[in-house]
Amino acid sequence: MRPLIAIISARFRLLLQYRAAALAGLCTQVVFGLIIMMVYQAFYRSAPDTQHPLSIGQVITYVWLGQALLAMLPWNGDPEIRALVRSGGVAYELLRPVDLYIYWYARAIALRTAPTLLRAVPMVIMAMTMFGMKPPSDVGSAVGFAIVLVGTLAMSCAITVLVGITMMWTISGEGIIYLLPSVVTLLSGMLVPIPLFPAWAQPILEILPFRALVDAPYRVYLGDIPLEQLGWILLHQWVWIVVLIVLGRHLLKRGLTRLVVQGG
Repeated sequence: MRPLIAIISARFRLLLQYRAAALAGLCTQVVFGLIIMMVYQAFYRSAPDTQHPLSIGQVITYVWLGQALLAMLPWNGDPEIRALVRSGGVAYELLRPVDLYIYWYARAIALRTAPTLLRAVPMVIMAMTMFGMKPPSDVGSAVGFAIVLVGTLAMSCAITVLVGITMMWTISGEGIIYLLPSVVTLLSGMLVPIPLFPAWAQPILEILPFRALVDAPYRVYLGDIPLEQLGWILLHQWVWIVVLIVLGRHLLKRGLTRLVVQGG
């Protein structure tokens, strides 16, 4: 446990130094958030008599939650691991006196938390004061949101590590890196909340793991998912986390048996 904490701490402090990048990302996300919010406002005004599963106020809050926590989503891999695979420096990773999967998972935790903290706090303050974002519906929803968000981080890190492991076969990783943002943002409910999807698609999306990244925590925050269903949300979330971790470990073990190091 001590090496794991040391790795997370060191990477976390390193990533907190990228304040200019965080500021640039914050400005970009504010622009995108405003555009998405205006699109939804136009959509709701075009059909005022339609019974929508989420109110416009809930959707606006959902949008700003998505922008605040965007960096937590596994929409890319660890760029340093990609560089190590390309250069052959990944061989040095095998010499470390720690389990390689745990080491990469610890790196992923820092990668998903440090940039998120740099952007989320000012984003939420700005959105609540100027753009109509609302606080949690009640204390229970706030606590439930925090609990589910822990699982969101765990799943995001598991997917991030899995992407890094696939580079043992693809080497460059360009294909999956280009594909991943579209898959994650669409299937998680980031682009369109799952309740607004067609009725035939919702059961499929609710089974897939990506729902636990966005739809589940955000709708718990809104109070749209009652606390009575929190147990099922957590069960779905952690079953998929275990599956992804077991799959990642299996692929890593298999990849290391046939690894050929390039570069030098």
